[in-house]
Amino acid sequence: MPDALAEIDGLDVAFASHDGVLMPAVRGVSLTVRRGERLGIVGESGSGKSLTGRALLGLLPPEAKWSAKALRLEGQDLLAMRPKARRRLCGTRMSMILQDPKFSLNPVMTVAQQMRETFVRQGVKEGRRALRERIVAALEAVHIRDPQRVADAYPHELSGGMGQRVMIAMMVSAGPRLLIADEPTSALDVLVSMQVLAVLDEMIARHDTGLVFISHDLPLVMSFCDRVAVMYGGRVVETCAARDLVHATHPYTRGLLEANPPLVNPPDELPTLRRDPAWLDEGIAR
Repeated sequence: MPDALAEIDGLDVAFASHDGVLMPAVRGVSLTVRRGERLGIVGESGSGKSLTGRALLGLLPPEAKWSAKALRLEGQDLLAMRPKARRRLCGTRMSMILQDPKFSLNPVMTVAQQMRETFVRQGVKEGRRALRERIVAALEAVHIRDPQRVADAYPHELSGGMGQRVMIAMMVSAGPRLLIADEPTSALDVLVSMQVLAVLDEMIARHDTGLVFISHDLPLVMSFCDRVAVMYGGRVVETCAARDLVHATHPYTRGLLEANPPLVNPPDELPTLRRDPAWLDEGIAR
């Protein structure tokens, strides 16, 4: 695809059970992210959303057994790269915002110490004063009101929304071409979530970054993303434009939508999501 930023073709990920049997977690996933596009990935917990994103960055756990026909970033073959060269892409051309800053930020390091480490790994070679100015500027860019104070704070001194803004500042400071956001608003209330998404949207537009947005929140994905991939049991069962998700045809997607009842005139009985093992062998509904 000419305008493809990142490509995943035929990704399989499995883990060995206690008796040595390989249990598939991702099955033949193929996805493409275009330049400047916001691709949402939705599905239940355990459907393989996060593993798909981590595979692209080379962040799968050592015990994972995985293979792929192709993994590419801007046409560059990631599978053919040496591990050290691929690691250099993380934090520079590819970045990932994890789910909860309380678990993603180091509790015994200040924000400035962690961001300094990030800049150094990106190859920034500046004195302490210049590096401090760069850190403060990155925090200001995500609309943190008192960046000097936040830079000297420890993670436990920050609110959830503030911690997530720090994570965004760290991940987008190098202007990555691809950004993977793994449930970046799940631990936040509605108002703070909207503020964080506005910051994220601004950063994407500023750097012309492609976004993979992993979430359980279908209404949020429909309003924030351009395109949606629905995963079930490690497979992509349906892809469509985000605005067309309400008209999705696959029974699993319909079940997910019906599990989000409207606040106005809700149904008397909540529907139960029914699953069919045959879905694991079906082609993708488009």
